[in-house]
Amino acid sequence: MKTLSISLLFICLLQVVKAQVSGRVTTVNGQPLAYATVSLVKTADSSSVKSMLTTEQGSYNIAEVSAGNYRLKLSSIGYQTWFSSPFAISGSKEVKYLAVIVMKEDTRQLGEVVIRAGKPLYQQRSDGLVVNVENSVLTKGSTALQVLERSPGVAIDHRDNGIALNGKSGATVMINGKLVRMPLAQVMNLLNGTSADNIEKIELLSTPPAGYDAEGSAGIINIVMKKSKKQGTNGSYSLTGGYGMGEKGTASINLNHNTQNVNLYGSYTFQHDRTYTDLFITGSQNMPFLGGDAEVEFYTKTKRVSNNHNANLGADIKLDSKTTLSGNVSYNNIHSPTYTYSNAGYNVLPDSLIRYIGHVNGRDGIDNLISSVSMERVLKEGEKISMEGDYIHYNSDGPTVVNTSFINKHGEQVYANNSVSAQQQRGFANTTINVGVFKADYTNQLSSLLKLETGIKGTHTGSSSSSGIESFNNGIWERNMQTAANIYMKEDIGATYLSLNWQLAKGISLNTGARYEYSYTNMDNPQTGSNIVNRKLGKLFPTVLFTAKLGDRSELQLSYTKRIARPSYDDLASYFAYSDPTAVYTGNPFLKPTITNNIKLGYNYGDYSFSLLYSRDDNAIARYQLSESPNHDILFISPQNLSRQNFLTFQVNAPFKVGNWWEMTYSFVGGLRQFKENYTLNPLSKSYFGYSFNFNQLFKLPGSFSAEVSGQYNSLSYNGTTRVDGFGVINAGIKKELKNNRGSLQLAVADVLSASQIHVRYGTLTREAFDIKSHVIVNTETRRFPVIKLTYTKSFGGTGSANRSKQENGLKEERNRLKNN
Repeated sequence: MKTLSISLLFICLLQVVKAQVSGRVTTVNGQPLAYATVSLVKTADSSSVKSMLTTEQGSYNIAEVSAGNYRLKLSSIGYQTWFSSPFAISGSKEVKYLAVIVMKEDTRQLGEVVIRAGKPLYQQRSDGLVVNVENSVLTKGSTALQVLERSPGVAIDHRDNGIALNGKSGATVMINGKLVRMPLAQVMNLLNGTSADNIEKIELLSTPPAGYDAEGSAGIINIVMKKSKKQGTNGSYSLTGGYGMGEKGTASINLNHNTQNVNLYGSYTFQHDRTYTDLFITGSQNMPFLGGDAEVEFYTKTKRVSNNHNANLGADIKLDSKTTLSGNVSYNNIHSPTYTYSNAGYNVLPDSLIRYIGHVNGRDGIDNLISSVSMERVLKEGEKISMEGDYIHYNSDGPTVVNTSFINKHGEQVYANNSVSAQQQRGFANTTINVGVFKADYTNQLSSLLKLETGIKGTHTGSSSSSGIESFNNGIWERNMQTAANIYMKEDIGATYLSLNWQLAKGISLNTGARYEYSYTNMDNPQTGSNIVNRKLGKLFPTVLFTAKLGDRSELQLSYTKRIARPSYDDLASYFAYSDPTAVYTGNPFLKPTITNNIKLGYNYGDYSFSLLYSRDDNAIARYQLSESPNHDILFISPQNLSRQNFLTFQVNAPFKVGNWWEMTYSFVGGLRQFKENYTLNPLSKSYFGYSFNFNQLFKLPGSFSAEVSGQYNSLSYNGTTRVDGFGVINAGIKKELKNNRGSLQLAVADVLSASQIHVRYGTLTREAFDIKSHVIVNTETRRFPVIKLTYTKSFGGTGSANRSKQENGLKEERNRLKNN
């Protein structure tokens, strides 16, 4: 049977009815030229036989060509028309591959044109969904985190610093294809300090191909930053001012200098944000520290001031016609002082009333440096090799000072000498992570029907952390060993992959691949010399992506991938961070990695897309779950493994165009979700229906005005046994393009209806630690007052900008013209 299947596959590959003409088109600086018109014309009378547009990679493949004498004609608005030398097609199965064609820009000056977006806001691919955020009015003045939050299927947990994709946690965040290797809470800080003005698109990859890291059980969120291709010196700058419950401000500048062989670029962004969050808790629990059963009312408010600096500097240098050397350095600094005030009442049954008042001052500081160097060498047409080395340094320091008081109904101080409730406490948490990465990739277009990709990758990570909480008792600082940790971790991951992209027939392609990853993780306690984790894991991760064109506008997609989500450093490390006098945040060194299998069926019709995704997670990681300390006196908030998790998810993206002035897009992601857990006092299984809904309305108004209204709603969901009720927000913005290239002004309002209130419930499904049953109401800043921002943006410079604008304006016309032929 296996031999028969292989034979049939090769028969399919060899069944080419007529000859083919293929090749690739680039600009003078080696960039692919997308959507150029390729025409096969007869030598005798220059009549056109077949026409098509080049792909985004600049390639073309004209199939079913009869015998005869031909020339190739290439044209694109903003470029000089190009003709090939005459050539003959004789055999019915002949494959004619032309050398790389370099198109030169048309230097004639063109008048002012208006750029119209050629891409829809959402694009469905076989590996996931692409959000073209450049097309959104609301992008200017937003942060990367805010843009991500408005994307279909993405849910942001601002309280517990979580990112879920299609209802699942465990998504990996990448920037320009590079993993962001830092704790999830700091990933959130990084995204919140990154200006969305610099983002080109966001790729939400639920089934990534084998060339990507296998990390991320929920998939990969890849944020692709802009990179100017204009010739000469050019750039842009942007200024944003705003207010919510506190002042906001962002200033950014981008500079580029492009010549035929050298591309230099750099950017700097400063962001200031004074924000506010409060929460109110009502519930009951049995806490031995308090003396038994207690009813609780807890109010807390947090004020944070964030100052973020982001700087990026890089260069791409063409050493010769076949070799390109690239280097990049980016630096991120975040300084965020916080102040939290808490006021709680504990009614310890039957009649003992205790009042708790707490003041927590924190000072979070983060430094993150990423440096990269790479080289790409074209060995021959269709064959290239690339190598890249990265070094990442991350350091965070988060000291806290805590002043508390417990007062009984007589006004007397109680629990003053208890280590978890002393009047003066202090916490410390310092983490340093160093990562080295090397990778090499090889690509070979073996024929017009078959492309090979393979590569290797090695990653070494060394991490150290020291954390704990100390109490001031009897004139000295004492450390509670239940809330102290000193950890050193090293992790090595080696990977190799092989991927084959087959063009089985006209409009039918198959990408098959496999990635093998071997990881070794070791964690030690330097103080005691004890080993905490020593884990070795080798896994094969296969990938199959099948695409079939069913017509001019319809496409069918089928894919299978296997993925992994390894526990993060913070997940494993027994760090400790203060929550309240009875609870601390900590890690779980016994966490297992999550293994996920995904099967996806997709269908596209024009710009409409539909998909059905089934995924099964073994040992899914649920963060911020409740458990008791070994001495049963402190609540631990830590990650736990679910036994299993199954998702059946339906996704649809539907754009509608009412007229030239009104475009709308609707997106739905939802389905049946099921999980089983065994870490609570009473283990359980749970099934429920969950979904998210997004909409976007874009209006083109007179006088160079445009407006946008967008919104999203996330239904009831569960993070482990923690229930999160449904919530949603609506955002709006208006933009004015100023005349004579004087830039643009944009006014944006986040959470217009001040609806961003999140309800979290513990103890609704099963018996939790200390018999906790509570209802938490979280009010983000916009619940009190919408955040309003005004942004001014201006671009400058660039010798080829007019031609480029004209080209982009004509892409849609070229597509429509070919469809009508």
